[in-house]
Amino acid sequence: MKIKSVRARVFEWKGKTVPPQGNFCSNAMDLLYAPQETMSTFRFHSWTVVEIETDDGIVGLGNVALAPAIAKAIIDQYLAPLVIGQDPWDYEYLWQRMYRATHAWGRKGVTMAAISAVDLAIWDILGKSVNKPVFKLLGGRTKEKIPCYYSKLYRTDLKEMQAEAQKFLDQGFTAFKMRFGYGPAHLQKGVAENLKSVEAVREVIGYDNDLMLECYMGWNVEYAKRMLPKLEKFQPRWLEEPVIADDIDGYAELNQLTSIPISGGEHEFSLYGFKQLLDRKAVSVVQYDTNRVGGITAAHKINALCEAYSVPVIPHAGQMHNYHLTMSTLASPMSEYFPMHDVEVGNELFYYIFDGEPVAENGFVQLDDNKPGLGLTLKTEYLKDFNIVE
Repeated sequence: MKIKSVRARVFEWKGKTVPPQGNFCSNAMDLLYAPQETMSTFRFHSWTVVEIETDDGIVGLGNVALAPAIAKAIIDQYLAPLVIGQDPWDYEYLWQRMYRATHAWGRKGVTMAAISAVDLAIWDILGKSVNKPVFKLLGGRTKEKIPCYYSKLYRTDLKEMQAEAQKFLDQGFTAFKMRFGYGPAHLQKGVAENLKSVEAVREVIGYDNDLMLECYMGWNVEYAKRMLPKLEKFQPRWLEEPVIADDIDGYAELNQLTSIPISGGEHEFSLYGFKQLLDRKAVSVVQYDTNRVGGITAAHKINALCEAYSVPVIPHAGQMHNYHLTMSTLASPMSEYFPMHDVEVGNELFYYIFDGEPVAENGFVQLDDNKPGLGLTLKTEYLKDFNIVE
């Protein structure tokens, strides 16, 4: 079996979107003067889909959501020539070939995300070629089903947040993640608003359920030091991405400062990046995304590393490429989960492009032992809502 072709297409959403709201989620742009709502910088309303076909007709699907047009160009010009004509079972060789050939200008960011998409499609081929789901190739089932936390509690009106939390509490979820809407630029008023929002959600879910708090890189070390003592009484399971991803020293300082575990890794890349985080004791929870970190080939190694460090892995965003890793390792106790809803930030597009994503039941998702590969197919229902760039 040899790889015959690599096709990368950008699916640009042109359908209905939820308009931006102020203080929807703190983020890395909040520390700068900006004339518009800052979260707009982190919305992604397009997605690159990669289809790799073998000479015996198997088609593997991969995907990348970071800078899709640039990722497509990298795949078309640099990565596709490195894998065409090769045996997909030589996946480690192919990964190293892509990583090392782009090393002078790649290593992290969109290049690693592009490598991830190709690697995902290769693993989809491997599963399909032996009629097994990918998680069976990675070690098999370590859980009867995967516990999930509900992750769409963005900062809106507090009554709306409470109603949303109650709705999914009633559906059986026992863990919830909410976003802060305010950071250092909002001064003491923002501190008060952040505390009000945590109190409002705790009021609904109580203390028998987990609550996670996300800053999305919107704070700095000084502000986090002010907030952490005030947050401890709410017993959060973790505080996510309090500072920008490059501030490893800041993560390490905060992680030693408080009883609240500090989490991160959504914006980190490759085995080497996570070794640095773990060696520095910078995070107590690792949150890579398989379609960013280097694909399944890289993520599988990171899981083993985290297991050795006794640091749990809870991948970013749910989605099938992450669920297969979570199912197959004891390093991952649970998954993030977004329900299908109107296009807002962009995570939702996964549901509009792919069929096969599991729907949570009573706070769990299940993977099918009899679905080969990643278990995804391209959806046709919403094609009219996309502009597709070949």
